[in-house]
Amino acid sequence: MTSEPAGTNARRRLLEFLLSSPLLALGRRALGDDAAAPVIESPEQALNVLDFEDAARRRLPPAHFGYLATGTDDDLMLRRNREGFERWEIRPRRLVDVRQIDTRVSLLGKTWPTPIALAPVSSQRAFHPDGEIATARAARAKGGLQMLSTVTTTSVEDVTAARGEPIWYQLYTTEDTRIAEAIARRAEQAGCPVLVLTVDLQAGSNRETQERYARRDARQCGACHGKTFADYVRRKPMFDGLDLGGATGIEMPAMTWDFVRRLREVTAMKLVVKGIVTREDAELAVGRGVDGIIVSNHGGRAESEGRSAIECLPEVVAAVNGRIPVLVDGGFRRGTDVFKALAIGASAVCIGRPYLWGLAAFGQRGVETVMEILTRELSMVMGQAGATTLSEITRAHVGDRPRS
Repeated sequence: MTSEPAGTNARRRLLEFLLSSPLLALGRRALGDDAAAPVIESPEQALNVLDFEDAARRRLPPAHFGYLATGTDDDLMLRRNREGFERWEIRPRRLVDVRQIDTRVSLLGKTWPTPIALAPVSSQRAFHPDGEIATARAARAKGGLQMLSTVTTTSVEDVTAARGEPIWYQLYTTEDTRIAEAIARRAEQAGCPVLVLTVDLQAGSNRETQERYARRDARQCGACHGKTFADYVRRKPMFDGLDLGGATGIEMPAMTWDFVRRLREVTAMKLVVKGIVTREDAELAVGRGVDGIIVSNHGGRAESEGRSAIECLPEVVAAVNGRIPVLVDGGFRRGTDVFKALAIGASAVCIGRPYLWGLAAFGQRGVETVMEILTRELSMVMGQAGATTLSEITRAHVGDRPRS
């Protein structure tokens, strides 16, 4: 067997990835492949959650789809988040009675029928007229955990009413901490039991793919979004009635662990920190009394650190050592992905783009179907692995493939 010239194998693997990846919005259809599957016309036609991406692309204006599709810089982290799952191999077990599979999970005082949660995503009415309300109704129908973004296009009160019970509330800050504190109090008054503080956008992010899509959009984006922070949040009801002062964005470059302490003082909600990716920060979080961690690189939209979320998970789990729940998001597209995260030690996983694809394409029913597919796939792989409950999924169920 002859060896390939240096670099040839890497280039071949990259080409194979580009031809198969749903992340770069290229797809076989865009490359003229007549064998490409047709775009689904209903949720029932979907074979997996990736089928919803092209359906969403067809229905959304370029700028809005670009907001969903973008990573940061050259989208390295979008690729890494998917490639990271290849590091882990599932180790099936045989001769176990798997007639009854139980996917229920308990998180911070409540039991959910599935460990697959809906991550906070902003401005959902940009993807469907019903926006966060459709997502809430889908979460209600499936009993799933929903997290609501600070820059939601529907108020926390209305989303809670549509969900039928309180949701978790995600918090962004601004340079003026009084704004964040006021929003946190409002979320608590609406009954939210958990506050999810996002900490991975302090320095902002360079979203080139989003900008490229926006340049293809014939509409004038400024008509909706304006040019200032006040313009941007004008249609974001969680900022209604607040004095925005000199705030220029949702980032807070000066945020430190002291801000976590201050949040503890202004709200009795349980506090989860989202965006932790290292052992050191996980230890600091536990030491400062947070109630949970979400391992996240913001779906590849924060920075180009080069490590996938699933590769960051083991060191965070080890640092936490079972003291608080650890959730994870970033690139989850299959039930096998979910299973691997649970085996490594995650309590639950969060999805973002998949349910937004479903929302954009088919509204509430699209979101429901995405949740159904992933939970069904998870249930199947649990059976294949001989684990009938989530507590039976252990580190022994996955092997760490050696790096080449």
